[in-house]
Amino acid sequence: MRGNQLQTMKSQSRRSFLASAGATLAAPALAAPAVSTDTEVVIVGAGAAGIAAARRLAAANRRFIVVEAAERIGGRCITDTQTFGVPFDLGAHWIYSPDINPLTKLQRAAGLDIYPAPSGQRVRIGRRNARESELEDFLTTVVKANRAIGDAARGKVDMNCAQALPRDLGDWKPTADFVLGPYNCAADLNEISAMDLGRAAERDSGAFCRQGFGALLAGHAANIPVRLATPVTQIDTRSTSGRVEVRTAKGTLTGRYAIVTASTGVLAAGKIAFLPELPKRQLDALSRLKLGSLDHIALEMPGNPLGLQRDELMFEKSANTNTGALLANISGTPLAVVSVGGAFGRQLAGKGGKAMADFAVDWLAGMYGADIRKAIKRSHATNWNQSPWVLGAVSTAAPGGQPARRTMTEAIRDRLYFAGEATHETQWGTVGGAWESGERTAEAILRRMGVLKDPVEPRPARQPRRRERDPA
Repeated sequence: MRGNQLQTMKSQSRRSFLASAGATLAAPALAAPAVSTDTEVVIVGAGAAGIAAARRLAAANRRFIVVEAAERIGGRCITDTQTFGVPFDLGAHWIYSPDINPLTKLQRAAGLDIYPAPSGQRVRIGRRNARESELEDFLTTVVKANRAIGDAARGKVDMNCAQALPRDLGDWKPTADFVLGPYNCAADLNEISAMDLGRAAERDSGAFCRQGFGALLAGHAANIPVRLATPVTQIDTRSTSGRVEVRTAKGTLTGRYAIVTASTGVLAAGKIAFLPELPKRQLDALSRLKLGSLDHIALEMPGNPLGLQRDELMFEKSANTNTGALLANISGTPLAVVSVGGAFGRQLAGKGGKAMADFAVDWLAGMYGADIRKAIKRSHATNWNQSPWVLGAVSTAAPGGQPARRTMTEAIRDRLYFAGEATHETQWGTVGGAWESGERTAEAILRRMGVLKDPVEPRPARQPRRRERDPA
C-alpha cells in the first residue's frame, strides 16, 4: 500500500524533484582545437546545451568552435569522484523520462549503468517514520497544491504559486511548499510563476547513472573539441559583413553565428557585454528568469546508520522553511546528500560550507538522535550561487515571466542565438531540456545556412510521454 501511495505522489507531482547544480568534473578535460579563430558557429559554453549544439553541427559537417569559461565541461551537470572516491553529482542527478531522454542513448556504448530510481519517498515526523494515514495526508496535500497551481496556470492572469494554493492545506503545507518550491524549483513558491510551473512537462519517471550524470554528459562530449578556461567577455554583432566577433580572454573568434549557452545568472550579471546592447525584449526576459538557489550537502556515512534503502528519498514534516531533503546511500555507496534550496538555502550557502554541513548534521540528529553525529565522516557542500560561471541553480520564471522562455529563443539580428535550460518552455531546469534547446538552436542555424530545408523556425520542444491524470 505504501509503495502505491508514494508512486501516486510521484505521478501527481509533475514537477517532482529537480537537482541542478555542480562544480567539478571527473572525466578528463577535452583537448583544445587547433588555433583557428574563424569558423561558421561560435558556441559559448560547454554544458548540455553547448555540447548538444556542437554534436548537431558536427553531424551536418559544419565548422564550429566551442569555448568554455571554466576549466572543465559540464555546466551544472558535473560528477566529482575526487572528494569521496565515489561518484558524486554536485549538480543534476535525476535523469527524467529516461525512456526518451536524449542523453541515455549513450548508455550501452559507454558502458554506463543507468537504472530506475526507486518509487516513492519516506517522510519523517520527529524521530519516527510517518504512519500510513499520515503519508496519505501528505500525499493528498501535495496533490491538492499541485492541482491548484495547474488550475491557476490555465487562467488569463498569472500569479505566484503561493497565491494559487488553497487555504485548507493544514499542517502539511510547509512540507508541500518545500517539495514543490525549493526542492523542485530552487525557489520559494511566492517567487514562481504559476503558469510556468503549471505548464511544466511531467517528471514522474526518473533514473540514475551509477557513474554519475556528469559522467554520462561528458561521454557525449568525448569527440567535441573545447577551448577550456576561455571566458567570453564581449560579443559584437555590428559588423556589416554579417560576421559575429566573440572576444575572449585569449583572443577574438569570428563566425557567421554565435550560440550563447551561458546561464541567465551570468548574462544578468553582465559578465558578457553585447555590442550593440541586447534588445529590451531580451533584457526584460532575462530579468524574469533569474536563477534560484539549490545546493547539495554530501555526507559520508559508512555502514548505513540511518537504515535507509539505496537511493531512498526522505523529507521531514516541517513547521517552517528551514528544512531539506535527503537522498541516502547513493547508488549503493556510503554517500548521502542533503539538498537545501530557496531563500533558506541561499542564506545558508552564504554562510559557507561549514555552516551548511553543521545544518545537515543537526537536521539529521534531530530526526535520528545525537548518536548519528558520530557516524558521519567527511562532508562537502556545493555553492552554486558563488560559482563564477553559473551564479545559481535553476532558472525560475517570476510571475508573468513564462513567455520569457520563448523570447530567449528568438534570434537577434539573425546571428545571435541563446540556448540552455532557461529557454525550454516545458523542460526548464533539466539537463534534457538544456540538451534539446541546444539541438533545436543548432537546427535553426542549419536552416539559415540552407542545410535544412524546413522553415526557419525552431522545431517544437519534444514532450515527455504524458498519461491521463487529474488536472494539475
